[in-house]
Amino acid sequence: MLNGKKITLGITGGIAAYKACEIVRELRKEGASVTAIMTKNSCKFITPLTLQTLTKNRVITEQYDLPSEFDVSHISLGKETDLLLIAPATANIIAKFASGIADDFLSTFYLAFKGKTLIAPAMNSNMYLHPTTKKNIKKLSSLGVEFIEPQKGDLACGDEGIGRLAAVSIIIQKIKEALTQRLDLKNEKILITAGGTHEAIDPVRYITNRSSGKMGYALARVALARGADVILVSAPTNLPSPAGSKIINVLSASQMREAVLKNLSESTIIIKAAAVSDFKPKKESYAKIKKDGKEPITLELEKTPDILHEVGKKKGKRLLVGFAAETENLIKNAQKKLKEKNCDLIVANDVTQLGAGFVSDTNIVKLIDRNGKIEDLPKLSKEGVAEKIFDKIINLKKS
Repeated sequence: MLNGKKITLGITGGIAAYKACEIVRELRKEGASVTAIMTKNSCKFITPLTLQTLTKNRVITEQYDLPSEFDVSHISLGKETDLLLIAPATANIIAKFASGIADDFLSTFYLAFKGKTLIAPAMNSNMYLHPTTKKNIKKLSSLGVEFIEPQKGDLACGDEGIGRLAAVSIIIQKIKEALTQRLDLKNEKILITAGGTHEAIDPVRYITNRSSGKMGYALARVALARGADVILVSAPTNLPSPAGSKIINVLSASQMREAVLKNLSESTIIIKAAAVSDFKPKKESYAKIKKDGKEPITLELEKTPDILHEVGKKKGKRLLVGFAAETENLIKNAQKKLKEKNCDLIVANDVTQLGAGFVSDTNIVKLIDRNGKIEDLPKLSKEGVAEKIFDKIINLKKS
């Protein structure tokens, strides 16, 4: 799938640097040519000789006297590169890229390179979650850099949390997606909802759900990459806005309904990936509810608007996709939703499965279409699931 593609791999100084070897092996298995750029600190974790042996190409280091075949230039290498991958990426290199600092070969190469850049961070949780790092990631994302989010687990420092380098399989898949761009959605205007809505109890508390927004944002990124115009109606998330999308931020189900209906007429495809609250407090308190006294507090709820059902009635010739996050009777409940909401496609997943559900970077879904066909997908990254969903949408539009 990557035959003939030339990938430049930037390796920075972290314990995960050893995983660059596996990345190189997998890329070469796919037919790609790999050139490695190593920072000074990365050479303390893994040797240039190891990377040279695996890539079959000369390795560029901070101390390296560039050979004549590189034209003494980050520019010439950039012209030959189809994709730049930074894995692992430290907080330091991310900060350099965001600030435009060019004090070594890798940071200079990044500034000179005009192609697609993927960054796979790996660092301590506190560093990754630090506001400065998040700001740098947001800035680079707005410039079109794609980040491969790190995973949660045991870290080299002994802590547990987010910061582990993404699985090599996910990194390879991201590279494939970036280098096999299709523009088969070029004439589509896609309205996507994402995230979990908030229904206020009082000024401090609210009812919500476990949705991270990752699936909806993945759909937006993939749609943009395949040429679509995207309107993303987003409930609160901690995710960077997909570059190129028109984003509408909302809080509650009623706000999401208003935004969806307002933008419905200009859309050709509607994908309701948001986890909309089914209930809201019947009466919102405008002052913080105190827990004074011994009497129990009763919270009376009422149903929120059924946005999917309303859109199903008004969709006309538009194609409508819904999501069904279930804990039991997956297919039966999804088929019922498909029919009752007048959807063309339901993306169904059992959120109790390992590697599926709201906060996971991967998902395991079934695609159930209006013709009764059920397609089981294996565990994929959420971008991989998004690709499959759009493949199905294109087939449905043809039928």
